Amino acid sequence: MEFNVRNLNLYLFKNLPSAYFCGVRVYALEADYCTVRVKHRWFNQNPFRSMYFAVQNMGAELTTGVLVMKAIKESNQKISMLVLNQKSQFTKKATGIITFKCDQGQLISEKIKEALQTKEGISFWVQSKGIDENGDVVGIYDFEWTLKAK
Repeated sequence: MEFNVRNLNLYLFKNLPSAYFCGVRVYALEADYCTVRVKHRWFNQNPFRSMYFAVQNMGAELTTGVLVMKAIKESNQKISMLVLNQKSQFTKKATGIITFKCDQGQLISEKIKEALQTKEGISFWVQSKGIDENGDVVGIYDFEWTLKAK
């Protein structure tokens, strides 16, 4: 698969339908960052009329996971990937359009190289932030990824 916004959103529809139907969409992908957008609506809301925390975590995790998948593909090697831990800090009610961004593509590429060199399982933390239409941070999401060269 070629890593571009269109193909990633088709991938969501096929392989992560719960995220797709909740409105999670890859918005931008560059070498060092990925952004995902989700619009708060009836289908993805909680009883408090804001975006359900699980939907926020799906959007945030996708920003990190896409960068990991892209770096693995660019390595032309077989590497397994898995989220080991996750921490979230919700700082403001998430309403409107929320943009999640991970800008740690360089770190992820370095960790892919480390996994290939050591042939050992490694783990590392990356972060994504959710920002509303006013530019306010609604959440900070940390994911611990594990990698192992096959």
